Amino acid sequence: MELLDGLILEMPPEGTEHTYFEENLAKRLERLAEGRAYVRENKPITLSNSEPEPNIVIAKLPRSQYLDHHPFPTDILLLVEVSKSTLERDTSVKKKIYARENIPDYWVVDVANRKLIVYRSPGSGDYEQRAELSSTEKISPLAFFDIEIAIGQIFSV
Repeated sequence: MELLDGLILEMPPEGTEHTYFEENLAKRLERLAEGRAYVRENKPITLSNSEPEPNIVIAKLPRSQYLDHHPFPTDILLLVEVSKSTLERDTSVKKKIYARENIPDYWVVDVANRKLIVYRSPGSGDYEQRAELSSTEKISPLAFFDIEIAIGQIFSV
């Protein structure tokens, strides 16, 4: 269950591919961001009229601040949704919610098509930049330009 724009929505269970590729990316991000940011998996974040549970969030340190509250938009450096059955919701409804909240870097892992959809530059209720990256390309989170992630590593078995 997730609270999105004041509505409680049921979430489909995660399939095996979804879980596997999410773990690939989360473990890579944890190693690369160690000591610089806090990587959370499937935990709530607090937005103005929503409390979604993104698959991966990279949040500002210190981790101890989240004893009192879930990360707010200003705490979030990168937000990732891994999508197979939820691709439409993640690239429309959630994308607009995250843009409205000024989440600077939003990635959607498209499991079915083995690509990464990247949204950046939130403004006017949507993202101004959108890119699709294939498994031969690489990306760096906006907050950490020295970290490079090969898209193919997300989908490696």
